[in-house]
Amino acid sequence: MSSKGSPRKKRPGDEDKLTFKERLAALRNLPAFFRMVWQTSPGLTIANILLRIAQSAMPLSLLYVGKLIIDQVVLLTKDGEHSARLLWELVALEFIIALLSDGLSRVISLMDSLLGDLFANHTSVKIMVHAAALDLDQFEDSEFYDKLERARQQTFGRTVLLSQALSQIQDLITIGFLAAGLILFNPWLIGLLLIAVIPAFLNESRFNDLYYKLQWGQTSDRRELDYIRYIGASDETAKEVKVFDLSNYLIHRFRIISDKFYADKKRLEVRHAIWGTVFAVLGSAGYYGAYIIIILQTINGSLTIGSLAFLAGSFRQLRTTFQGILIRFSSVTQGAMYLQDLFDFFKIKPKMTSPVHPRPFPNPIVQGFTFEDVGFKYVNSEKWAIRHLNFTLHAGEKLALVGENGAGKTTLVKLLSRLYDPVEGRILLDGVDLREYDLAQLRVNVGVIFQDFQRYQMTVAQNIAVGNIDQTYNQPLIEDAARQSLAAPLIEKMPHGYEQMLGRRFNQGIDLSGGEWQKIALARAYMKDAQLLILDEPTSALDARAEYNVFLRFADLTKNKTAVLISHRFSTVRMADRILVLEKGGLAELGSHEELLERKGKYAELFELQASGYK
Repeated sequence: MSSKGSPRKKRPGDEDKLTFKERLAALRNLPAFFRMVWQTSPGLTIANILLRIAQSAMPLSLLYVGKLIIDQVVLLTKDGEHSARLLWELVALEFIIALLSDGLSRVISLMDSLLGDLFANHTSVKIMVHAAALDLDQFEDSEFYDKLERARQQTFGRTVLLSQALSQIQDLITIGFLAAGLILFNPWLIGLLLIAVIPAFLNESRFNDLYYKLQWGQTSDRRELDYIRYIGASDETAKEVKVFDLSNYLIHRFRIISDKFYADKKRLEVRHAIWGTVFAVLGSAGYYGAYIIIILQTINGSLTIGSLAFLAGSFRQLRTTFQGILIRFSSVTQGAMYLQDLFDFFKIKPKMTSPVHPRPFPNPIVQGFTFEDVGFKYVNSEKWAIRHLNFTLHAGEKLALVGENGAGKTTLVKLLSRLYDPVEGRILLDGVDLREYDLAQLRVNVGVIFQDFQRYQMTVAQNIAVGNIDQTYNQPLIEDAARQSLAAPLIEKMPHGYEQMLGRRFNQGIDLSGGEWQKIALARAYMKDAQLLILDEPTSALDARAEYNVFLRFADLTKNKTAVLISHRFSTVRMADRILVLEKGGLAELGSHEELLERKGKYAELFELQASGYK
C-alpha cells in the first residue's frame, strides 16, 4: 500500500528526529479522529466539551476568591471593628466553587471513561468490518498483519487523545485568565514562565518520539511474543507442548524477546529520568525567580498579602498548566502519529471487488464453470501453485480432485469460490467472467467446507449455523443439517444438546475428537441451498466407513447440483462423475474412474499404491 497522504515521510524507527513541522503535520489526523469520536456518541462529546469549558474557569475563581479572603483577614487583624460577615461569605463561596470544580472533574472523568469504552467498541467493529472486506491473500502477508496489529492497538486508549485535545482547549482558556493577572502586575513574569517550561517541553517531545519509534519497531516481535505466550498456555496446544516437552524452549524464547524489550525500554527510561531531572531543576529555578520578584514587590508595599498569594498561586498554576499544555502537545502529536497506524489500515483496499453494475447470478447454473488457461501464485512466492489450467466443471456434475500434497487442489477450490482471482487467464460461469458477478451473491451460491475448518468456541448450534449465519435461530434447519452430516447422534449424547458449549475456553465447555468436530463442520455444508458445494478433505479424521456414509449422503444432497470433492480415499473419489488429476499445478488427467484406470496414468498409479496398502 502506498503511504501517500501520510503526514510523515519518514517511517518510525528512522534514526532522524522528527521535526516540529512533521509534528504539526501529524495533527492532520485529528479531524478524522474527532469524526470517529462524534460518530460514537454526539451527545457525550458535546456534554464533555461544555463541561470542560466551565471547568476552565475554576482555577482563576478559586485563586481570586482566595486573594479576597486573605486581604479580608489582614484587614480584620488591623481593624477589629470591621464586620466579619464578608469574610465568611467569601469562605462559603470558595467552598461552593471547590465543590463545583471537584464535581465537574468527576463528571468529565466519567464521560471520558464512557466515551472511551464506546469508542473502543465502535473502532473494533469498524476494524472487523474492514477486515472482512479485504482479500484472503492480504491476510497471508506478514506486513499486512503488522498493520492490522497496530490498528487493533489503537482501539483502546485512543480516547485519551480526545481527553488531551479537549484539555488543551480548557487549559488555554484558563491560561488566558491567569496570564492577564500576571501581565497586569508584572509582564516580566511571563518571560520567566517561558524559561521555566519550554526546555522541559522540548525534552519531553524528544523522548516521546523515541518511545514511539521503539514501540513501532517492536511490532513484529511483539506479535511473536504474544503468540509464544498463547501457545505456552493454551488448551489447544497443551498436548503437543507436553508430548514434545516444548515448555522450556518456549520459555527460553519468550525470555530472550521480553528481556530485549526490557533492556531497550530501560535504557530509554534511564535517559528520560536523567534529562527530566535536569529540566525540572531549571523549571523550579524559573518559578522561584518569579516568586522572589513577587515577594520583593510585597515587601516594598506595591502588592498586598492577598495579591502575593494570588500572583504566587497564579504563577504556579500557570507554570503547571502551561507546562502541561506543551508536554501534552507532544503527547497529542504522538497520539496523532499512532492514529496514522489506524488510518493506514483503513486505507488498505481489497483488490477483489464487485463490479458497479454486476450481472445477475444465474439461477440455476446452466453451463457451469470453465477454467481458461488459469494460472495463480501466492503473494511473495515465485512458484506457480496452478499454471495453464483448462477444464470445465459442468452444471450438475460431481467432480473429484486428486493429486499429491501441493499439487494445487485447495488452490483450485479457492479460485473456484473466488477467494482468489487468477493471476493469469480467467474463470467463466455460464460463459461470463466470474469477476462480473456480485461477490456476495457468489458466496451465497457456493458452499465450502475446508480441511482446516475453524473450531469455534461457541455452542453446537452456533457452530453449525456458521454455514448460513442468517439462519442462526432456525433450529429445525440446524437439526436437519446435523442429521445429514451424521452429527445428530453425537449431539443427542451431549449434556446440553444443541446449546452445549464446545471447546475448553468457556465454562462447561467440552472438547471433541477430530472426527466429531468434522461431523459438526460438515453440517455447515447443509445449512444453505447453495448451487455449488465443495468439500475440501473435511472428512480426513473420519474412518473409511464413516467417510463413505458421509459422501453417500453428500451425493443425495447434491442431486441436480454442482459439487466438487477432494479426498485421499479412492473408494470415495470413484463416486464422482469425473476425476481431475492435478500434478505440480497442472492438469494431468481428466475422466471417470474407469476411464482413468484404463489409461494407466497418474491416477491408476496412485490408485494401485493405495490399493496395495489394503492387500
